[in-house]
Amino acid sequence: MMARAVVFAYHNVGVRCLEVLLAHGVEISLVVTHEDNPNEAIWFDSVAQLASLHDIPVIKPTDPNTDDVLHQIKAAQPDWLFSFYYRHMLKAPLLTVAPRGAYNMHGSLLPKYRGRVPVNWAIIHGEIETGATLHVMNEKPDNGAIIDQQSVPILPNDTAQQVFEKVTTAAELTLYRCLPALLAGTAQRFPQDLSQGGYFGGRKAEDGRIDWAQPAIVIHNLVRAVAPPYPGAHTCIAGQPARILRTLVVSQHLVTTAMPTLYMQDNKLFANCGDGSILRIVELELAGTPLDAAGFMQRFGHTPQTLA
Repeated sequence: MMARAVVFAYHNVGVRCLEVLLAHGVEISLVVTHEDNPNEAIWFDSVAQLASLHDIPVIKPTDPNTDDVLHQIKAAQPDWLFSFYYRHMLKAPLLTVAPRGAYNMHGSLLPKYRGRVPVNWAIIHGEIETGATLHVMNEKPDNGAIIDQQSVPILPNDTAQQVFEKVTTAAELTLYRCLPALLAGTAQRFPQDLSQGGYFGGRKAEDGRIDWAQPAIVIHNLVRAVAPPYPGAHTCIAGQPARILRTLVVSQHLVTTAMPTLYMQDNKLFANCGDGSILRIVELELAGTPLDAAGFMQRFGHTPQTLA
């Protein structure tokens, strides 16, 4: 008998995992996704377009936990319910519709980094690996039993987008590997040790403000965690708003400096951080305009500029 599923999905993880279900012959009776936010940079692929390509019905409710949506899910008669980077929490009435269970793909190695934007948080905390985890879905986010997971490395200069691309592949591999056993009813479940991780909330653009009193490595991790297509790490230079978009840690040794400053040396831009460690500024915008070392020299000469 063919397995039938309702899929809640968005973003690249949603697209790739939906492709995996289709490749395994799962009948998708309904896809639930989001309307794209016009105020958000849409740099990822469209679940709705993929569903349309395969003639799968699509709904885009602002709230999935309504009686109307619940009625539509029940009418779709799913054996399974899957959530792949869908942004809303699903409440108990939805989670109990599918008799063979509800499962979520999360972008971390659970139990670490439960909650929102796990890739960004992992980079901010200097992690050297992350991954994707398929787990049983219940009302409390990201704490159900693990079905399978796949790790990927976080290299020292990886940006959030680069890591997210790896996590997308990890999600695809995880689902592809465990789906046959899941559909056959033979997949193992491994309870999480929740003491080994914690919950993290969403992030706002203002959370990307740089604290120059921090060491260079901490600032570097923030910069790459919020680099475009995310809003970018921001600061003030010469009284004007600036975004630091790419950096390299060149020294963690202390140098004598009265305060954090931006300066040019050997035709490169550097920042002395609050503890005296040094950060190379590879990509910078000042008042919305790119500023390289030559532009810095033309504008400020050899005078170091205070960072605030």
